Amino acid sequence: MPHRAAWRSPAAWGQALLLAGLAWLAWVLLRWQGTLPAWQAPAPARALPAMLAVAAWIALCGTIAWRRIGARKAAGDARAAGAPMAGTHASGRMLVLHASQTGHAMELAARTADSLARAGVPATRAALGRIDASALRRAGRVLFVASTTGEGDAPDDAAAFVRDVLGAPADLRGLRYGLLALGDRSYRNYCGFGRGLDAWLRHSGAEPLFDAVEVDDGDEGALRHWQHHLGVLAGDADLPDWSAPRYAQWRLRERRLLNPGSFGGACFHLELVPAVGPMPPWKAGDLVEIGPCNAPARVEAFLQRLQLDGDAVVEHGGEPWPLRKLLARAVLPEGGSTQDLAPRELAARLSLLPHREYSIASIPEDGAIHLLVRRMQRPDGAPGLGSGWLTTDAAIGAEIALRIRANPNFHAPEDARPLVLVGNGTGIAGLRALLRQRIAAGHPRNWLLFGERSAAHDFHYRDEILPWRDEGAIERLDLAFSRDQAVRTYVQHRLAAAADLLRRWIAEGAAIHVCGSLEGMAPGVHAVLVDVLGAATVESLQAEGRYRRDVY
Repeated sequence: MPHRAAWRSPAAWGQALLLAGLAWLAWVLLRWQGTLPAWQAPAPARALPAMLAVAAWIALCGTIAWRRIGARKAAGDARAAGAPMAGTHASGRMLVLHASQTGHAMELAARTADSLARAGVPATRAALGRIDASALRRAGRVLFVASTTGEGDAPDDAAAFVRDVLGAPADLRGLRYGLLALGDRSYRNYCGFGRGLDAWLRHSGAEPLFDAVEVDDGDEGALRHWQHHLGVLAGDADLPDWSAPRYAQWRLRERRLLNPGSFGGACFHLELVPAVGPMPPWKAGDLVEIGPCNAPARVEAFLQRLQLDGDAVVEHGGEPWPLRKLLARAVLPEGGSTQDLAPRELAARLSLLPHREYSIASIPEDGAIHLLVRRMQRPDGAPGLGSGWLTTDAAIGAEIALRIRANPNFHAPEDARPLVLVGNGTGIAGLRALLRQRIAAGHPRNWLLFGERSAAHDFHYRDEILPWRDEGAIERLDLAFSRDQAVRTYVQHRLAAAADLLRRWIAEGAAIHVCGSLEGMAPGVHAVLVDVLGAATVESLQAEGRYRRDVY
């Protein structure tokens, strides 16, 4: 006998109605064949077959529909629990988990999932408190948005995770993750829960997709840095900003090609100065956010096509803009969707171009912000949005929208302790700033490991680095130019070959700073550190702030 609750379900009622309808249809057909007495024949016999057939069809459709709804609900429950969907590989999805006290982390997790979905990456969300270690293992790739409450405590909705999962290491080998930690520096244990979660994940064998992003009291710059990582993960650097940076106006003072004849993309040294006012402060290790622009010729062609006055003043974001300047900073609509629009109507439809991030290669005493920018190419051969603007389209003297963003996680040690600096490609920009600061402070215990393609073409800042070594401002220099010998050699190989020296420097209190490629170089260097120093020592270096990375 079926359970009573089963007969209260819509699917069960649909099945009963289907059976009843078929029985009535069979009875009428039998009467038509003359097998039933006349007194049992229904009065409206001619109408009943059609009516009953329709009723049976409706019942059948209802049953199928309710079964599909039930399947969707079960699938939704499985997604919320972090289980991979049948027929989909876990690594093709992204699970976004939030630990939220006031709802802010939940909101940021929703924005994160929406941004990934916009870029074509399937993403689902769930509360961290509903997840166990086995669900994490199955997920493959996870992004955590974790707030801290009180003095380093977990939010209430993560209490079950802290109680049941976080108390002991798990086997999370194969899991790759990113972490957005929300906190407030006015509290002693800043981002305490996020940092504890990060340490537990690393100790359990999970591999970070990038270094944790810490957000101090809702800092929009740090949130844009998180969005930058989302764009890298999704393979779409043009994801719209959640909030537009408040740029200052700078001027491009100098642009110089550093690697003529290189097999790689052209790399340019840029110098920028404030358009008005004094030089603002920053520290070695900090970043800039650049507001890229469309090429002037493209903007003029757009204005001519729509026969619009580029000097017309329009409003966007509550501020007045000359239409030409707004179009330079905005995503230009394609096709005829803007035909016959007045300037004011066009402005209402525009969204600003997303920002680009670059490591600062100088210190304030240099009198300018220096950048090292490689000109990138899109799949269609067009230059990249930010690099094309800075290396090609912006004229010398042009205004550049720029915002300095503090990056304390990559600042140099304040004392004279030894410093190991490892980088490749344009990653030398951030390391150059650290070296300039250290040398200015009289701290010569610097070990630089740098890699590129060819010594003849790609030894960026050679004229500075070699004299620093010869003068003793760099104690040791290891170079790895991968194309200069038959066997490809990279910075991680140079580091591994100097394992004994690395152990000695670490024993003497050295810190390690890594800047450059997230793919290949950074994981390779990390693997060498673990192999030479041991996983426990590397974890301790990370916890003490002696192992820092700025990778992209």
